[in-house]
Amino acid sequence: MRSLRLSFALTAASALFVAGTAAQAHPKLVSATPAANATVSRTAKIELHFSEKLVGQFSGVDLVMTDMPGMKMNGPMKMNGVAVAVGPDGKTLVATLKAPLPAGSYKLDWHAVSADTHRVNGSYTFQVK
Repeated sequence: MRSLRLSFALTAASALFVAGTAAQAHPKLVSATPAANATVSRTAKIELHFSEKLVGQFSGVDLVMTDMPGMKMNGPMKMNGVAVAVGPDGKTLVATLKAPLPAGSYKLDWHAVSADTHRVNGSYTFQVK
């Protein structure tokens, strides 16, 4: 009887540990196109691939141009007209622009929420030639 209680207690403790671990998971950025610190040709789409399925209405991006060749900028310029949606796989955040990005340096700030409802965020830079 004692070994049965011990076995039950170990099983219950294991189940709580696994459930607690799953509840602590957060989406992680796995890859991005354009990638961090990359120099790319003109593009009108940015894709961020995450480790978990996302909640679209709480996930998004902000894109700013930080430098433009041959032009003096007085500060970062927010890029308007960026439509953001979750891709068919549920794990990809796709930002589609009305027109390809002009040559310059960019900073992308992103935020993502998965089923655990915890918001994670990050940022990176890239250049368009």
